[in-house]
Amino acid sequence: MKKIPGLIVLLIASQATLTKAQSKLEQDRAAILALGGFYKVTFDYAETFSPDTSYRNHPQYHNYGYEWAVVEQETPGKIVIQHILVTGDSSVIKHWREDWVYEEQNILTFDKNNTWKKTKLTPAETKGRWVQKVFQVDDSPRYESIGTWVHVDARHQWQSECDSPLPRREFTKRSDYNVLRRGNRVYLTANGWMYEQDNQKIIRTADGDKLLTREKGYEEFTRADEAKFAFAKNWWKQQQSYWTAVRQVWDQVYAAPGTLQLKGKVDGKLLFERLFEMADQSIKEKWDAEKSKAATRKVITSYLEKTV
Repeated sequence: MKKIPGLIVLLIASQATLTKAQSKLEQDRAAILALGGFYKVTFDYAETFSPDTSYRNHPQYHNYGYEWAVVEQETPGKIVIQHILVTGDSSVIKHWREDWVYEEQNILTFDKNNTWKKTKLTPAETKGRWVQKVFQVDDSPRYESIGTWVHVDARHQWQSECDSPLPRREFTKRSDYNVLRRGNRVYLTANGWMYEQDNQKIIRTADGDKLLTREKGYEEFTRADEAKFAFAKNWWKQQQSYWTAVRQVWDQVYAAPGTLQLKGKVDGKLLFERLFEMADQSIKEKWDAEKSKAATRKVITSYLEKTV
């Protein structure tokens, strides 16, 4: 039997490794793209354990709604999914957004009090991994975390941990903790996907972190009839260019160096209220992209507490 030269063996091995890496990346992308679609979403949260024996768990939270997860942008290394919440036959709300970025080295780390620190990861820390960047309804920051998509035994799963502000269901109702440490698991199911969470509710002070209580959460996305989202499709078609301009303004804010801190209310209004009002105004007055960017940049800048 003729011996294969060592160099050829190395080349074959290198090609096999490259092919495997490419197929893994494509598996990752296919799993993320599968998050898009039309869904009924159920929200279930329950507090489970506190180190303080006198603590009493808050009531369990259960709710549901319908969401259209729109794939807004798709490139080899980035996928943007915008969630549109449907609350009736003719009532919709721009909901949260998730950007998935491959081997992203720049992430925002939540501290407390509407403050995020800009963190630089090393190439070793990001190799083969995806950052999920989650944004508020007005495209301001919420949380960002990094993890590896795993594809084994017909299961497709991504897992991470990060700090975030209080969840929307509690931030206007509670002040007994100020940081939610999220243990996130995203995995595909037979009928959609699951966003499973093992959370810690943290009291963060200058002296350090103290655990208030733990929480288990499930957000289950089950595929729904696309016909229910006809009004939402038309609504988003009108709003889409305005919110693209908003994202571009925020991208400039995120690219600037230093800590990012946001104000609460300005002139009696929260940021999302101002930007939602301007969205309707932009449609009524037929703003072009440049006018939308100029107007929203002025508003967003007014809510920046400091960038140092």
